[in-house]
Amino acid sequence: MSKAKTTDSRSPHAADSHDLIRVHGARVNNLKDVSVELPKRRLTVFTGVSGSGKSSLVFGTIAAESQRMINETYSAFVQGFMPTLARPDVDVLDGLTTAIIVDQQRMGSDPRSTVGTATDANAMLRILFSRLGKPHIGSPQAFSFNVASISGAGAVTVERAGRTVKERRSFSITGGMCPRCEGRGSVSDIDLTQLYDDSKSIAEGAFTIPGWKSDSFWTVRVYAESGLLDPNKPIRRFTKKEMRDFLHHEPVKVKVEGVNLTYEGLIPKIQKSFLSKDKESLQPHIRAFVERAVTFTTCPECAGTRLSEAARSSKIAKISIADACGMQISDLAEWVRALDEPSVAPLLDKLSATLDSFVEIGLGYLSLDRPSGTLSGGEAQRVKMIRHLGSSLTDTTYVFDEPTTGLHPHDIQRMNNLLLRLRDKGNTVLVVEHKPETIVIADHVVDLGPGAGAGGGEVCFEGTVEGLRGSDTVTGKHFDDRASVKESVRVPTGALEVRGASKHNLRDVDVDIPLGVLVVVTGVAGSGKSSLVHGSIPAGEGVVAIDQTPIRGSRRSNPATYTGLLEPIRKAFAKANGVKPALFSANSEGACPACNGAGVVFTDLAMMAGVATTCEECEGKRFEASVLEHRFGGRDISEVLAMSVAEAKEFFGSGEAHTPAAHAVLERLSDVGLGYLSLGQPLTTLSGGERQRLKLATHMGEKGGVYVLDEPTAGLHLADVEQLLGLLDRLVDSGKSVIVVEHHQAVMAHADWIIDLGPGAGNDGGRIVFEGTPADLVAARSTLTGEHLAAYVGA
Repeated sequence: MSKAKTTDSRSPHAADSHDLIRVHGARVNNLKDVSVELPKRRLTVFTGVSGSGKSSLVFGTIAAESQRMINETYSAFVQGFMPTLARPDVDVLDGLTTAIIVDQQRMGSDPRSTVGTATDANAMLRILFSRLGKPHIGSPQAFSFNVASISGAGAVTVERAGRTVKERRSFSITGGMCPRCEGRGSVSDIDLTQLYDDSKSIAEGAFTIPGWKSDSFWTVRVYAESGLLDPNKPIRRFTKKEMRDFLHHEPVKVKVEGVNLTYEGLIPKIQKSFLSKDKESLQPHIRAFVERAVTFTTCPECAGTRLSEAARSSKIAKISIADACGMQISDLAEWVRALDEPSVAPLLDKLSATLDSFVEIGLGYLSLDRPSGTLSGGEAQRVKMIRHLGSSLTDTTYVFDEPTTGLHPHDIQRMNNLLLRLRDKGNTVLVVEHKPETIVIADHVVDLGPGAGAGGGEVCFEGTVEGLRGSDTVTGKHFDDRASVKESVRVPTGALEVRGASKHNLRDVDVDIPLGVLVVVTGVAGSGKSSLVHGSIPAGEGVVAIDQTPIRGSRRSNPATYTGLLEPIRKAFAKANGVKPALFSANSEGACPACNGAGVVFTDLAMMAGVATTCEECEGKRFEASVLEHRFGGRDISEVLAMSVAEAKEFFGSGEAHTPAAHAVLERLSDVGLGYLSLGQPLTTLSGGERQRLKLATHMGEKGGVYVLDEPTAGLHLADVEQLLGLLDRLVDSGKSVIVVEHHQAVMAHADWIIDLGPGAGNDGGRIVFEGTPADLVAARSTLTGEHLAAYVGA
């Protein structure tokens, strides 16, 4: 009788040998042949100064290749609808699992996007109200502010049994959209005097709208050559019919120089081109125009709820869907739990779990009707985490980009527990992080550096947290840095009085914000800091506000174009060579004709990744050969754009290339610690911390006596925070008032005055719980901030 062979139980299974993610020879962006081995089902934290290559390794290499390989499992037809990703520049990538990316990108800022629509909580509430709401008004879409109510009727021709029969058909869709504001919650009035000068005719350049030039084919010429208006007649002399055609005409096709174009009234055209977009996503000069020309007021019909009267009339236990979405999420969770309805029990369980996840992650103070564009970077990232918390997936790779951004030290422990929970379910967790409180929970640490940009891209340390502490790396040296509380503080030169502040959750707050000193406004996330600072300090003359909105830019944008540095450089080149400044712009007349100034030529390969090859004609320099013959200070324009900020500062600071306007911008870039950046480096390749500082440097050039900064330490390494504190000190010492909304204890300890809001978030916050010096806060330990600051400085 034959026996089946038994394998030795002690020999490991072949499948168990794949417990590492191996990366060999990674060269994405500034990485220099980086090789690392990361343990699976463990928490690995990537550290290093801002711009050292952390995101290039984690997001640009590991996560990007995982996504690309998953995309390739779909059919060629489906791949045609998906983003095409090129294989990262790496020799070997082994042991990858499915990557789920939770990055810091702000959520879509569409006017109709809210916390509820972004997390599926609204979808579940709509189903709930369509089943239980009294009176019953229709399907779930009857409660959706994204669906308009429409109806129609007419005759249709039907072929039936060889005969043609005409039948009358009708249809209707009941949506929940408020007809007045179209689901936006606010209505706009347009100040016509900001759109045109009515003393001029269209031909004389009456329009004062940004980008509407007299030769513009799609805008001014449509009105001038439509045949509906007299272009040579001053607008104020238009008849009633002409004025109606000019402002409110329905869209019609007209011919301009033989081309079919659409003519419509000026007001609907402005509404479509400017007002349908979120204000925060517009370019600064367009945003300034919209703020001047348009006044937004709460919709009088729906009172800002975005919903139709019918949707608001249907209620469950005396609560309408508008009331439910307006509740604080922690209160809404209690209300949902109190509903006892067996017919929708599974739905109530799922909705309760989603709402409880909000509370658990520290966002119980939000409401579902909060516009997603108003969330801070840290809030947006945590909202994206909601869907992963209850997930039953295991053996996946979760990739986080600075999950503690925007979190008070009190909230960081909660975030750490969530990261550990994901790991303990059998997932690999990769985290890019600067905060020591989160680095310390890592099973494995990879430190990149030693510097930023070209000076980084190497692995300086790989191992345990204890090993990092004892290492000679920049992170290791600064790991246990603790700023001490200032012994002497500056004396205020005045005060900014805030009285009865009640925006969002503020409770009639009265506070005097000292001027001429460094003031830090702090408190747990959601306590009302941004509401107090941005809602109560009057924006306008003398106030420079630097918020958290990320800088936007295509691969054609670079530090020189974003900061306005290119303008004086182009003028200096033009003056020295007696030619037009436009020649020295790669986006204008001086662009290489072969690649249109991009420096690379893109080949579209349909569903396969497009290939970008360096342009053979300009060799990646982006300019026409004739432009590069013009020199200034012995250099051509492409050589200047290839310089680092530090080199350019020296170049434009003295000698024959001395250009004071350019030197001033470079000084500011150097002050924020970006001396290593190349002037022509595409903005798309900058890290989050570099973008934050680039924005800070640009705003520092604005004239103002009061600077308001919202979390300037976001994305900054411990070593970079020291440099930021020096910069804030220099601003105050030069006579400016600096108000900072911040959670970082080093900034708090360095302040002259602290205003602490709380005691909790949302309805539990909105009050001033402490005002005074950091030393007094540490001594009192009367608030959460006081306790954490005392622990930080070792008091």
